[in-house]
Amino acid sequence: MQHPPHQSLQVAAVQTLQARPAAVPKPRVAAREEDGPWHAEAVCRRDEAGLFFAPSKEPTAARLSREEAAKRVCARCPVMVACREHALLQPEPYGVWGGLTAAERRVVLARRRRRAAELRQAPGAGPIAAAG
Repeated sequence: MQHPPHQSLQVAAVQTLQARPAAVPKPRVAAREEDGPWHAEAVCRRDEAGLFFAPSKEPTAARLSREEAAKRVCARCPVMVACREHALLQPEPYGVWGGLTAAERRVVLARRRRRAAELRQAPGAGPIAAAG
């Protein structure tokens, strides 16, 4: 399904999700102008939005296959990193964004939180300083 070029990825995704049964919640926020021009360059604008978002009660094998196909699209996208950062900063709870599934994004976010917590620790407060 092609969407007019003025629609953002988020709007296209919301329209796709609205056409499905209510089991898949809508994304939390709509795209904003300040999200930047990366939307216009996204390769996925030319693909079926359903490739990036799971239908309700999708079997595991079908989900994995669909996610891999979506990741292949992302792999050739010139704005993959910007898309990924958008999804991590929102955070987008569903779909494949920037080549990562929702579960993979949760892992990235957990790692970032852990690193940030480590950096906030005082330099002399570590176990090595306590032993010396």
